[in-house]
Amino acid sequence: MEPIFCFSLILLFFSGISADYIFSESINPNFTATYLQFIYSSGAFLSSRNGTFEAAIFNPEHQQSRFYLCVIHVPSRTIIWSANRDAPISNSDTMNLTTKGITIFYHDRNVKWSTPPLKSPVSALQLTETGNLVLLDSSNVSLWESFQHPTDTIVMGQRLPVGTWLSSAISVSDLSTGDYNLSITSSDAILQWHGQTYWKLSMVSNAFQDSSHMVEYMAINRTALDLFGSNGTVTVFRVVLPMAHFRIAKLAVNGQFTVQSFSGTGWVVQDFVGPDNGCETPFFCGRLGLCTHGAASSSPSCYCPPNFHAGSSDVPGCVPSSGSYSSPSACNSSVYDGASNSSSVSYLELGGGIQYFGNTYSNTVTYVVNLTICQDICSRNCSCLGFFYENSSGSCYILENQLGSIMSSSGGANNSLGYIKVIGALASAIDPRTSEDDSLPVAVLVIIPIAGFIIAMALGFLWLRRYRTSRAKERELGNFKSRSSDDLETFYIPGLPKRFDYEELVEATDSFKTLIGSGGFGAVFKGQLPDKTLVAVKKIVSLGNQGKKDFCTEIAIIGNIHHVNLVKLKGFCAEGRQRLLIYEFMNRGSLDRSLFGGGPALEWQERFDIALGTARGLAYLHGGCEQKIIHCDIKPENILLHDHFQAKISDFGLSKLLSPEQSGLFTTMRGTRGYLAPEWLTNSAITEKTDVYSFGMVLLELVSGRKNCSVGSQSPSKDESMSSNSGTSSGTGLVYFPLYALEMHEQGRHLELADPRLGGRVSNEEVEKLVRVALCCVHEEPSLRPNMATVVGMLEGGTPLAQPRIESLNFLRFYGRRFSEASMIAEESTASQQARKPSATSTGGSQTAFSYISSHDISGPR
Repeated sequence: MEPIFCFSLILLFFSGISADYIFSESINPNFTATYLQFIYSSGAFLSSRNGTFEAAIFNPEHQQSRFYLCVIHVPSRTIIWSANRDAPISNSDTMNLTTKGITIFYHDRNVKWSTPPLKSPVSALQLTETGNLVLLDSSNVSLWESFQHPTDTIVMGQRLPVGTWLSSAISVSDLSTGDYNLSITSSDAILQWHGQTYWKLSMVSNAFQDSSHMVEYMAINRTALDLFGSNGTVTVFRVVLPMAHFRIAKLAVNGQFTVQSFSGTGWVVQDFVGPDNGCETPFFCGRLGLCTHGAASSSPSCYCPPNFHAGSSDVPGCVPSSGSYSSPSACNSSVYDGASNSSSVSYLELGGGIQYFGNTYSNTVTYVVNLTICQDICSRNCSCLGFFYENSSGSCYILENQLGSIMSSSGGANNSLGYIKVIGALASAIDPRTSEDDSLPVAVLVIIPIAGFIIAMALGFLWLRRYRTSRAKERELGNFKSRSSDDLETFYIPGLPKRFDYEELVEATDSFKTLIGSGGFGAVFKGQLPDKTLVAVKKIVSLGNQGKKDFCTEIAIIGNIHHVNLVKLKGFCAEGRQRLLIYEFMNRGSLDRSLFGGGPALEWQERFDIALGTARGLAYLHGGCEQKIIHCDIKPENILLHDHFQAKISDFGLSKLLSPEQSGLFTTMRGTRGYLAPEWLTNSAITEKTDVYSFGMVLLELVSGRKNCSVGSQSPSKDESMSSNSGTSSGTGLVYFPLYALEMHEQGRHLELADPRLGGRVSNEEVEKLVRVALCCVHEEPSLRPNMATVVGMLEGGTPLAQPRIESLNFLRFYGRRFSEASMIAEESTASQQARKPSATSTGGSQTAFSYISSHDISGPR
């Protein structure tokens, strides 16, 4: 009996650890699983309803050292999610499901991974037919989902929101977090390697931009890869794909983002691949490996560039050929100190016709005069490991922190020169070469000095001629000082956009012939670059004694701010006393021309799109870029319109750039009367809420189609007392529209505020929405005004529409009375002028006098 009993125990033991029973759809708490327990099902313990997905304790590639809690797409055996990717376990370690969530234990009972604290007890773990692993409470409410914590893959039905990312695995068998990331931003999807961008979805040839909305998430479906906005109701970017039954998008271990489709019979490989050429990924050929494009049917090839040879198996890529040199690590003071030991630094040339993987997407560090200055910038920066210099443009690109592969440029020809920093005992030099100790003939020793003397004389003559020309140019530009430390090429400012010569801009604008606008910062002229690109060239004035370096520092910050609702800065010019900015050309001009001009009236949808675009641009300036920017001069003249009336804010960053700790302390910036917030008059702190007030005033003008302080008619149904309270002069028809809007809002008569030129093509509800948002924006107390992100939410409909606080809008009644008084003064002034000059027209005189008096009386001293 005893042997039979022992044999029965052994059978029970093995039956326990080899359950081979896969639960369907869900399991309940107090569940434990190990790989050995479910070894006959390859570690799978839970399947979706139709068996499309499995949850398993899985060992990729059948290796026996790393096991992961995974969700697997069964038909393709693709891992779409892994829990403990950076904390693998062994085949005997356990996964526990309790009422507190999922916990993965190591054999010594140390926790390797767990779900975060949950708001209520877990009732079940469910695997959906879309591949989502979900923890549910007793009411079937989701407590935690794997879809909300993606690893390197998304599937149909899953969203990848802004601010989240996919991270590649190290290899197909090691799921640990790799070096590549796919990030979703408010305007794009980008691939990065150690912080260096090497691909953008928006730059893919078959990616179509359907709208200018802000991106909210990425998703894939049966027909497309999309970037969505407005809670999925608007497609911002779309890549059309072949129809498929099921689709998976994965960031592969080699850094390529792939979309694969599954039809039920097999994979259709590479529905989409980005980048589509392996050479454009950062590490295809290892460190400093030269990647050469292959034929269409072959993969790229890897070589080492001149002055380098293949490294060891431990160091993939290429290393200096000469044993006298070694490659430094970034800011490794034990090897290299850029400040004190630069004599040990040399540069090895990479050869011609090459390019670095990230230069297409990186900002130029600076525009320099020659190669030596680019080298000096790198030598002074310990994180710099090399640089690329472009002869034609003078662009200098710095390679920092990590070195990836290099690649042959298209066609094998390129004016870019690449150099890699190395450490050695020889003197610093560009392209150091060994020399042979050969004896030279006596005749050569005589001829060389004579030839050198003649060449030196010729060079001296050319230099003198160029110097005189340069001096004449400086006098023409108004700069009588010698070119010294203020020259752009003598200081280092990261992120500067393209630098233009003054002569280039004179030619581009036909000697500044076509004036297209003017403002507080200068006049704007239309121009055309040699590549036929239209630009707007602004000649900056009123910058005081700001030096060239200060100017370029601000331009570097402005040039790095990119948003679909901000005018793009394409370049700048800083020569002598000339300061010019080159912007993208906006073919519909400024909003005031379309809104107040004599052309066709803007339709309501166009007005709404302009309001929403402007709000998004301001929200980005206030909270979306690295350095908070308060515009301080939001008005229709600074809102430019492009095709389809896409709104873009201009002149941002020129008033003042503020850090977060400074933003509540600055009180001396300038703006435009009629759009100035009340805090300007009380010397209160100026914050981003000042821009919110100005936006509210612009919003009211969009509703009415006229200036807030302008000539206009009122509805015949209003009685005389209403006209008086609204700040209206019955003789001239001058109306202070913000007060009129407040009074109509109090009576629920919003439709009477709409531009009469719309002719009934707008509803009362549509007008009410903009009027309520506008009145909330112009609250007297800044703290009661919504921030611009909330304004965007209210306009889009994702945030409930707020109700204006009437007690914080009563100051408009005081403004209305001052307006009425100013109107009377204007009428008296007009009558007096007409008595002296009968030829003057009544309307013109009234407007002229009023424009001078009312703007001062209403806005107060500045």
